[in-house]
Parts: sequence; C-alpha cells; structure tokens
Amino acid sequence: MRYKKHKYFVAGRINLIQRSKIRELFERASKMKNVISLGIGEPDFDTPQNIKEAAKRALDEGWTHYTPNAGIAELRNAISEYYASHYGMRIPPQNVLVTAGAYEATYLAFESLLEEGDEVIIPDPAFVCYVEDAKVSGAKYVRLPLKEENEFQPDPDELLELITKRTRMIVLNYPNNPTGATLDDEVAKAVADIAQDYNIYILSDEPYEHFLYDGAKHVPMMKYASDNTILANSFSKTFAMTGWRLGFTIAPEDVIKDMIKLHAYIIGNVASFVQVAGSAALREEASWKAVEEMRKEYEKRRKLVLEHLKEMPYIKAFEPKGAFYVFANITGTGMKSEEFAEWLLDKVGVVVIPGTAFGPNGEGYIRISYATSQENLLEAMARMKKALEEL
Repeated sequence: MRYKKHKYFVAGRINLIQRSKIRELFERASKMKNVISLGIGEPDFDTPQNIKEAAKRALDEGWTHYTPNAGIAELRNAISEYYASHYGMRIPPQNVLVTAGAYEATYLAFESLLEEGDEVIIPDPAFVCYVEDAKVSGAKYVRLPLKEENEFQPDPDELLELITKRTRMIVLNYPNNPTGATLDDEVAKAVADIAQDYNIYILSDEPYEHFLYDGAKHVPMMKYASDNTILANSFSKTFAMTGWRLGFTIAPEDVIKDMIKLHAYIIGNVASFVQVAGSAALREEASWKAVEEMRKEYEKRRKLVLEHLKEMPYIKAFEPKGAFYVFANITGTGMKSEEFAEWLLDKVGVVVIPGTAFGPNGEGYIRISYATSQENLLEAMARMKKALEEL
C-alpha cells in the first residue's frame, strides 16, 4: 500500500524571518580559497584558562544535572556582585535570569512583553535579531534612523516623533553593533526620561561593555531607568565564550518572573557546569586580567584598521569608541553596500558585511570586524587598498 506524501506546512511567522546576510556571506566565503574574513563578530581569542579549568572541576564535582530554571544561586549572586562592584548598582539576585546567551535574553523580552499590534522602536542600523524577534512576537517594528552626523546615537526628538499609543518598547545596543558607537550620558538620560514619561520598556543589549577606547565610558541603561529597563548581556564577547552559550537578563521583579516562566519551557536551564564557569569568570582576577589584555589588543587592531582605511580612495571610516567593528562609508565607490561586499569578496577574497544587513539605513556602509589577528588585518587592508586603487 502506498501512502501519499504529505505537504510540508510551516507556521506563517517563520516565513517572515529573513536569513542573516552575515551568515550567507560567511558560508559562501567558507567554500572559497585564500579568503580573509572580516565578517562575523567573534573574538579570535581562546576562553581564559581559569574559566575552562572551572568548567572541568565542575564536571568532576558532578555538575551534570538540572539546575533551577533561573540559574544557580552562585551565578545569580555573582552577577549581582558584578554590577555592584563595577557600576555601584544594587541588583537583587532574584531579578537575574541566566540565559543561553544574550540572544535568548532578547527573545524572551520580546515574547514576554509584546503582543500582536504592539510597536517596538528599533534603531537602524542595528544587530539583525531585533527585527526578527519583533516579527515572531507579532509586534510591529518601527525603525529609528541612526546617523553618522549624530555619531550613530538616537536623536531624542526623532524618537519622540515615533512614539504612539501602541509603543511598548525601545531597543538600544551600546557599545553598538554594527557601528562601534557608544552612548553619551545626556542621550542615555534623554531616552530614559522618554521611556519613563510614556511608560515604555527599554531593552538594552550590552554585550560589548568592556571594549571601549579613547576614554569612552559605559553606564548600564538600568542605572538611568531601573523600573523600565530590561538589560541583556552575555559572556560571549567579554570572556571570549561564544561557544559556551551563556548570558543573562536583568529586569524588574514582575517582568523577570514572566521571563523565567517562558525560559523554563524553552531552555529549562543553561548547562550546569557552564554556569559554574560563569561564576568563576566574574569572580576571579585572572578572567578580568585576560579581558583587559583582549581590550588592549582590540585597541591596537582598531588603530591599525583606521590608519589603513585613511590611505584608501573612495572610503571613509567612522571612528568607533566601542565594540570591535569599523563602520565605513563606501558611497564614494558608486556601489551599493551589497554590491561592494560581493565585489570585494570576488576580487580579492576579503569578507566584509554590507551595511544593509543591519537595516535600510545601513546603505552606503560596510561593517569591518577587527576581531582577527593583526597579520590578517594587514593582509586584508593591503588587498582592499589594491582593489580600490584599481577601481
């Protein structure tokens, strides 16, 4: 007896999700020879040894079972202590949820706080997941243009103009991906005031907080608007722990309770031995010494890239004060962002990310990641210069 082949059906909201242009270019480049990737934003450093040793000890000590949904008390307390020691903030451990990276933290915020028809204001350009999270939640996303003349910071007056009675959330990400911009104190306060005046949540995604240059400072948005802010953070960038999938979110007590409920059915709990390693990352001096060494190396790479870009025709770089990206204006080439990225890959085997991967307002720009060796950066810069001089 033959059975009819069933047609595959997929939920409509999944069809709304766009595949990441970053991943597309990365996968295409992986099939080519002699390619240098300045694409995916992943630290090229190994996880500090003391953190790896903590995970090994945890396994030997039997940390191989379920934990409380919100995370082990040791790690939630360590996160609370971290904000107290670094920023002078009082964060109750019960307001902390340990997540599978900042990705899950942002997803939980969208799913817990937004309903069909709600509006969320998302910067443009911005990291790729925010718009996709909005689509899945059923919320309408409203783009807030970030402009180079404002150092890619939100204009509070323009933000005000976008707010309606349906606005429920504003997304911020500083230090910023893709631009490397940081947030000035007065702008942060203005956004906090708007959120408080209109009873709007702020989702503040802050995984690059320790990679700062030229005297830039970072202050968590929660310090300005504690009752309105959902803070997402990650161990991935700070401690070069991308593969560990460890992050956390901090939110007002009523909000975090609902986020924990949803998290319990999605993840259950983050791997137990990974949580123990996270506690060591925050509490041990060796970890923070390694973080500062990474920051200093990123600073050297940043300087190298900016110096070489200045010598190239048709391209002008915004000078970032945070993260490990350079957002460079390529309008002088006469090419669109995607066209330029494809041209550069085909001509000289260098991967950069088109600015439009981060939103329509990224047109005319490319993102260059300097989270790779100085040797790779020097070779990539030489190739870029040669290609542009022959254009």
